[in-house]
Amino acid sequence: MAAGHPATATVGRDILARGGTAADAAAAMILTGCVAETLFTGLGGGGFATVYDARTRNVHCIDFFVAVPGLDGTVPAAARAIKVSFGDVEVPYAVGGPSVAVPGTPSGVAALHASFGRLRWDEIVSPARDLARDGVPFPLAHAQLLPDVAAAMVLGDGVAVYTRPDGDGGRRHLGHGELLHHEGLAHTLDDYLQEGPEILSTGRRGRSFVDAVWSDGGALSVADMAAYRVEELTVNHAAFGPGTICVRGNDLDHFAATAVAVNRVLVGAGPIERARQLVAALRSPPMRAETTTVVAVDSDGNACAATHSLGLGSGVWTGGVHGNSMLGEGELLRGDLRPGERMPSMMVPLVVTDDAGGLLIAGGAAGGSRIRPALLQVLAGVLIDGHGAAEAVAAPRLVATSDAVHVEPGYSPEVIRGLGDDGEQVVQWPEQRPYFGGVAVVAHDGPAADPRRGGLALRMES
Repeated sequence: MAAGHPATATVGRDILARGGTAADAAAAMILTGCVAETLFTGLGGGGFATVYDARTRNVHCIDFFVAVPGLDGTVPAAARAIKVSFGDVEVPYAVGGPSVAVPGTPSGVAALHASFGRLRWDEIVSPARDLARDGVPFPLAHAQLLPDVAAAMVLGDGVAVYTRPDGDGGRRHLGHGELLHHEGLAHTLDDYLQEGPEILSTGRRGRSFVDAVWSDGGALSVADMAAYRVEELTVNHAAFGPGTICVRGNDLDHFAATAVAVNRVLVGAGPIERARQLVAALRSPPMRAETTTVVAVDSDGNACAATHSLGLGSGVWTGGVHGNSMLGEGELLRGDLRPGERMPSMMVPLVVTDDAGGLLIAGGAAGGSRIRPALLQVLAGVLIDGHGAAEAVAAPRLVATSDAVHVEPGYSPEVIRGLGDDGEQVVQWPEQRPYFGGVAVVAHDGPAADPRRGGLALRMES
């Protein structure tokens, strides 16, 4: 298994060691991420999962992403504009009750476990509940990222969560190794364990969440929460190297179509031509969304990859749960948003199968509009170049925005010069950063988690 946080990966390992399925492990890791990776995700968000059934060789794409509120006719107020930056990339954003969409994570985890799991429900929820009670050490990668996203995170209850007194009457950001703790979250998860997802939708905790959003100008209602359903999506297939990518087909960045285009041009291409082709295929606006991803493969060969997100957070909190800010995500607001319909997303957890339907790779990526370039570059490294999973995940990446090509250290001077000769403005980053996406995969040689996110990959002992 692989995940974006050591605590998340450790919980996944323990679930598999107790005989859980890949979906059991993914469900428990999603909940753990809602405790330990709250710069990226939480119970107030949503996501997607892709499940591979080794017995039938069928693939299922599960949609538990957020929905547009307003079924009762409520019109939201204007969201509060803020600015966040990722390195030198500044992005407009909006927070507050009007930015909160209908959450799907509690229902999604329950559905994933009910459809594809075999452990008891309490075994899935208890690890996250216990971590929420005790707190989790804040990783270095998260401590380095927090100043970039503080405008969204250090709001409301987030002040107590993500800052500490500085000794001079002010407050400083939570530091590496300090305890991340969300007051009330353990009690919320205990209620979730005892009463199931309904307690967080139409039950008392869900109603409290609705009240908090509504009082801050949002459109979320009990009617929205009651109408929400987890959905199974049609699986798209895209030829890539020696395999076939199996992925949902309604993502914002048209991942499957891009994969087919990249597959045609990368085989046999030299370093400069490869970089040029990647730039042409992967160019997208310099936007952002915070996500995290998990993947597990069990002893029977079943696989489950899931990507889930909170956006950056709305500043609306209740019971230790931070409301999502998906309606404040500029890169998601494309076209009409109708109450009750799903919001669009770039998240694409996937599996890759061989000609006989056997599993080659399972995984996903985090990072909003950097999901597509990060994941495709890793898949190319494994399936086209023949690298191991860890080598492919750690390899330098590029991201092509509308006005520049951002590259990590490791690209040769010839590639940099070749892109410059094409008229590209090349921005050379001094180190690998989360901006370039966070990938978690399990391939033929084992699992790999992205060092850019401080992730951890674990292999079960035979």
